[in-house]
Amino acid sequence: MALKGKVNSSEISSFQVASRDYIKTITVDENGVFDDTLRVEAGFFGLLNGQNDGLNVFLRNGYDLEISFKGEQFSEGATFSGRGSESNNFLIEKTAFFMSDDANPDVYFALEKDEFETKVKETKAAFEAMKTGKNLDSIMVEMDSRNDEMYFNYLESNYETMHEMAVKFAKGSPSPKFFNYENYKGGSNSLDDYKGKYVYLDIWATWCAPCKAEIPFLKQLEKDFHGRNIEFISISVDKKQAYDKWRKMVEEEELTGVQLYADNDFQSDFIQAYGINAIPRFILIDPEGNIVSANEKRPSDPRIREYFEELGI
Repeated sequence: MALKGKVNSSEISSFQVASRDYIKTITVDENGVFDDTLRVEAGFFGLLNGQNDGLNVFLRNGYDLEISFKGEQFSEGATFSGRGSESNNFLIEKTAFFMSDDANPDVYFALEKDEFETKVKETKAAFEAMKTGKNLDSIMVEMDSRNDEMYFNYLESNYETMHEMAVKFAKGSPSPKFFNYENYKGGSNSLDDYKGKYVYLDIWATWCAPCKAEIPFLKQLEKDFHGRNIEFISISVDKKQAYDKWRKMVEEEELTGVQLYADNDFQSDFIQAYGINAIPRFILIDPEGNIVSANEKRPSDPRIREYFEELGI
């Protein structure tokens, strides 16, 4: 298959096309142009521009794809032309949906039952409309349908429990509090110590790979908003036998913000009060100690910066 196009950044001299069993480096010339051929097993691949920037594509031998990137970063999206373009433009449209608030399960769970059922029905119809009249690859259709089924099953099977949580932790509700959590730098802190500031809480553990993947983004976010009216607090829920590992990781990774150690791992009253059973989990609390979001966007989500700015942080 052929793959060509032009990148929008002079900093990019190459990128990788990769899947679990395949990787190839594509060279970009001084004008940002690339033009190469690949032999692949039909399926989903990532166009990877370094560690933290990428775009998902669907590739198959026989495709002749030309890519027009929307911005300097691949993650900003692209449009496709040529053979195989319909499947890939559909993939971009579907990815954009799942990156939007319309796909956020919390939006659904906050609704009353009749409103929830209506929104689910509307979303299912919207998904079908995205496919209508398009010549999509059969493998993509099968995988997309399976992903849709998992998504809606999650929404429908978890609605009752999560709706109760959504009501309990609605925006503006008083946040549960933690008390006298050990601070890595010495002493202890309680949530009330940070009244007057927004508090962005990161609930994590040293054994949690997705938590560790967020570390570079969290450090950069804290750096970008340093000195503003917000405190970045990471709370480890490591068990007592991992205490030394926690202290070692904070030191070796040069973790920034406030680093606290929960008093009883996942069984801590604060963790239990929020119903946290999976991590990472991010929570945003306002200067009065009220909940802004009990399940806030991750540091790796570029929309978090926009949201902070909207709040006047």
